Amino acid sequence: MSANKAIPKDFFKQFKNKEDFHGFFNDLFKQGVEEMLQAELEAHLGYEKYSKKGNGSGNSRNGSFSKTVKTDNLGDMVLNIPRDRNGEFEPQLIPKGQRMSDKLEEAIIGMYSRGMTTSDISEQVKEIYGVDVSEGTISNVTNRIIEHVKEWQNRPLEKVYFTVWMDGIVLKVRQNGKYINKCIFIVIGLKNDGLKEVLGIWIAENESAAFWLTVLTDLKARGVEDILIACTDNLTGFTQAIKGVFPDAVTQLCIIHQIRNSCKFVVWKDRKEFCADLKCIYAATNVEIAEKALVAMDLKWGSKYKYAIQSWQNNWENLTQYFNYPLEIRKIIYTTNTIENLNRGIRKYTKTKVQFPDDNAVQKAVFLAIMNLEKKWSMPIQNWGIILHQFLTIFESRCKLN
Repeated sequence: MSANKAIPKDFFKQFKNKEDFHGFFNDLFKQGVEEMLQAELEAHLGYEKYSKKGNGSGNSRNGSFSKTVKTDNLGDMVLNIPRDRNGEFEPQLIPKGQRMSDKLEEAIIGMYSRGMTTSDISEQVKEIYGVDVSEGTISNVTNRIIEHVKEWQNRPLEKVYFTVWMDGIVLKVRQNGKYINKCIFIVIGLKNDGLKEVLGIWIAENESAAFWLTVLTDLKARGVEDILIACTDNLTGFTQAIKGVFPDAVTQLCIIHQIRNSCKFVVWKDRKEFCADLKCIYAATNVEIAEKALVAMDLKWGSKYKYAIQSWQNNWENLTQYFNYPLEIRKIIYTTNTIENLNRGIRKYTKTKVQFPDDNAVQKAVFLAIMNLEKKWSMPIQNWGIILHQFLTIFESRCKLN
């Protein structure tokens, strides 16, 4: 029936009550599904019913069988599922052991993972599938993700990670009747095959070294025995927290974070020249040249920007660890860009969700964003063969490849 053609008024006279009306459309829906199943079988066999092309094809139709299928909106429905003589046909519309609504639920979760709000999803489902799904139902569907989050969060981890990047992302979450900033703690690990993986997500009201200690303890409880190099920002106490759980780990503070923090003390008209002088430090070929550049920096800017220079002096050991390694390793450990790129991706997926009603909502959104973003990490990092050789040479006794 054409969408812009009016339905004859006499059409509705056949229904004596609401039950008749619903029964008619249930039958119509059942008939439509069964027609689609027949079309699936036809595509599987490669020829239409009664067509001569089926002669000698090696397979043919073989009647149907009844199957009770659960649906969210229409209750239990008995459908006639067609079958082929060779028993090879498996309908995609109603996969074995699944509910008919599973496909719709997958679509809902997919839209939710890409940052759509529950109201947007409700409208989209109505437009595409012609099904009314309330925002509450969508929340119930996405709540099933929480079980997957728990399993993922508690899964066993590798014994050794060559590098880990640690950082937090701040999102607004409702707590005790008001929205507050909460920090989502995220850790990425570099495995011995050159692939990256997110090791977990943790939620707290503020980023602190004390909570990072909890995160690191959790990693150890899940099987991590050693971290070769840990890359972090210069949060006070962070290095001590890492050493408290993984005493042999090398800690490298993020140079990019350090530059940003230094520039906070510098007036705008001096920043270009100040940053050019800073580059002589962090882009030096070795630590000796970097130290000379820091001394020159202090002589030139120390009286005007005391705290900016002192920050480099006080954190010098943890800022310069990357000078101890070949260029290929330096590139992956001198900054936390790896995890900052992930955080930007998470913000992209969650930008439509300005505020979250609770911690579970945050976990769902961040977890689904991570699952989408991790799909791009299907290849080892660039120059992995060279980098692996370097790690094995430097950390031979601590690297575990099996």
